[in-house]
Amino acid sequence: MKKDTLDHIDIEILNILQENASTPIKEIAAHVFLSSPAVSARIERMERQGYILGYHAQVNPVALGYHIKAFISLEIEPVRKKEFYPYIKACRNVIECNCVTGDYSMLLEVLFSDTVALDQFIGELQSYGRTRTLIVFSTSVEHRGIQLPNPD
Repeated sequence: MKKDTLDHIDIEILNILQENASTPIKEIAAHVFLSSPAVSARIERMERQGYILGYHAQVNPVALGYHIKAFISLEIEPVRKKEFYPYIKACRNVIECNCVTGDYSMLLEVLFSDTVALDQFIGELQSYGRTRTLIVFSTSVEHRGIQLPNPD
């Protein structure tokens, strides 16, 4: 599907939605000097074209009992990926899994309530290959939206 070029109004709408996806259409319209129906049409177009993939609430993992955040690198044989992917997709504590280059082939971001639960998960994961785990002490930059330049 060929994507149309985004103009400066589309970019501004995307920036607003990245900051707060629940911003009312009327408020976005006032900010970009368009009518609410025109903004709704632009948003629907950007959804159809794949620029907007979804809308999410940012929640506080610690408030929900997930006190341990870690990154786990996994070295896995390529032939085992077919069985690994369904397993890892079913693991609710895995919030992201990326196939990467380098010594390890998978990089997982996980959240657990404590180190005992993390250790148990790592033990299960090691049936697929060698792991390396980094436990996060603090995060200086939280997940944020993509910086979109204004097209001129």
